[in-house]
Amino acid sequence: MDWMIFFILLAASGAAAATGVLFKPGAWYVALQKPSFTPPNWAFPVVWTTLYILMALAGARAAFAGGPLLALAMALWALQIALNTLWTPVFFGAHRIRLGMVIISIMWITIAILMGVLWQIDWLAGMLFVPYLAWVTVAAALNGSIWRNNPEALWS
Repeated sequence: MDWMIFFILLAASGAAAATGVLFKPGAWYVALQKPSFTPPNWAFPVVWTTLYILMALAGARAAFAGGPLLALAMALWALQIALNTLWTPVFFGAHRIRLGMVIISIMWITIAILMGVLWQIDWLAGMLFVPYLAWVTVAAALNGSIWRNNPEALWS
């Protein structure tokens, strides 16, 4: 595996993670009606840190394996991390719940396709994306529930 690529992808993940520092949930989020399956606040940084490491590792494994699908995998990897980076300022910063739902839905589709492409390049790289897809599924359900449970929100 190429560790330089791993650290580059980890840095891209770090940029996505930085949006969580810049756009904290705050009082606006606390006041929203949230579903019973909302994870505890402490879980978010723990889970996201783990997922960002797994995503970088999966991308680096795929890059090392190479093959005809590598360019597609890297393009999809870049798209999913861009969408990941965009969601936080849209949802937490701009309070745009509906637009957040659109972004996270496109992100979910991108991750699912990427996981399939990675699986064809290196099965372990594909498996490393399974927890990410599961977490984004929960996040999308949370985003959708918040949108549904807070119809009075002018910012949605």
